[in-house]
Amino acid sequence: MVDVVVVGAGNAALCAALAAREHGAEVLVLEKADRSDRGGNTFFTGGGFRFPYTGIDDIKVLMPDLSEQELERIDVGSYPAPAMRSDLKRVTEGAADPAMVDHLVNNAYDTVRWMREVHGQHWVLMYGRQAYEVDGKLRFWGGMITEAVGGGEGLSDGLFQAVERAGIEVRYGMRGTGLLTDEQTGAVTGVQVRTETSIERIEAGAVVLGAGGFESNIEMRTRYLGAGWEFAKVRGTRHNMGDMIKAAIDVGAQSYGHWSGAHAVAWDLNAPPTGNRRIGDLYQKHSYPLGLIVNIDGERFVDEGADLRNYTYAKYGREILKQPLGAAFQLFDQQTVAMLRDEYRIREITKGESDTIEGLAEELGIDAAGLVETVAAYNAACQPGDFNPAVLDGLHTEGIEPPKSNWALPLNQPPYFGVAVTTGLTFTFGGLRIDAKTAQVLDTDDRPMAGLYATGELVGGLFYHNYAGGTGLMSGAVFGRTAGNAAAQTALA
Repeated sequence: MVDVVVVGAGNAALCAALAAREHGAEVLVLEKADRSDRGGNTFFTGGGFRFPYTGIDDIKVLMPDLSEQELERIDVGSYPAPAMRSDLKRVTEGAADPAMVDHLVNNAYDTVRWMREVHGQHWVLMYGRQAYEVDGKLRFWGGMITEAVGGGEGLSDGLFQAVERAGIEVRYGMRGTGLLTDEQTGAVTGVQVRTETSIERIEAGAVVLGAGGFESNIEMRTRYLGAGWEFAKVRGTRHNMGDMIKAAIDVGAQSYGHWSGAHAVAWDLNAPPTGNRRIGDLYQKHSYPLGLIVNIDGERFVDEGADLRNYTYAKYGREILKQPLGAAFQLFDQQTVAMLRDEYRIREITKGESDTIEGLAEELGIDAAGLVETVAAYNAACQPGDFNPAVLDGLHTEGIEPPKSNWALPLNQPPYFGVAVTTGLTFTFGGLRIDAKTAQVLDTDDRPMAGLYATGELVGGLFYHNYAGGTGLMSGAVFGRTAGNAAAQTALA
């Protein structure tokens, strides 16, 4: 028997393990994957964290090595707590659990400091993804400006190193299949796991679930997300099958959140069915606000400039799945090609280039007549104004549906460049209900379940309809730390 068992080994789970160990608990981490495939969805992320900050001084605490030359060239602005709280409520259409939002916002900055100062996590500004050069300065935008050094892979490696330094044991190839409970009290007393050769029962003073959502489970995502989702590609790990969500519900946990919702993005049309650890998150294609998005008939179907990319990318993947063949195409001209993110420059990309719109349509397999008509109508609808990709610049179209509300430059400067994309499913929004202040799982009568805590993507209630970039890793770390603290206190009481 150990004090605390943590199921899962991504960012959320490992933050829980580290927090529990700080309280003196003996901690065991159970990872379903083998060592070479470890880290859950964290490995496949860009490593971005969203947290409130008042200005450059807060950023310098996290990145003390910023040089004077860098400081002179950048403008990080500020992102106060009320702005983050407002963004989370706005993108979820007011449905996000207020207590969870408050706990996340109130603890986010302190948590990234804890990761840096206590556990050695290094941060860097997101120069390539969250900044545009405007008037000679790199201006950061969208609230999420910081990432772990090395992206998701670097974050995962750093957390495993911290776990090793803390003397926490990690066992690989351990698939959680159920929870152990006390027959008289109903308290959770451990985890049942399946290995390659046996079924094991691991007893513990408290259990923290951090094993991810159900996005890799074709049956569950089709049942809950709806028809057609069996065809979506999975951006991350193949191991997130919803096992521990089902195990918790089986012993009385309350399901919560947006079970028919998910984080889904534009993903390369020819990417593999699940994540490629060599490519990481570079199959994503997130520079669409700088151009147009059309379907195979050459028709636009979303407002590419509705908001800053951070607040639209996680819902537009869902719109792609609704299109013929579940495919879409992002189109750019020479006004913006140089501004595209690094993911557009990898070898593993489905792309086309041409000096004419008709030629681009042929390269990508789009209906040429439809695309020519769409581009002509769009160009005619573009209004004059000043283009500024770092803000909502109001450069818009008039007289077409859907409109383009910002960054509406005519597509008229060849050669033209386009990429073919489909839906890449990141994680599912439905999961377990927790007490926001303790991360303790609640039962169907809203009562705390003794001995059971949860964090990360298997927790419901924070994300509905949409998502603000960088919130997933940040919430996983915050609620992971919370869960680890509370679980250790329970186990050692």
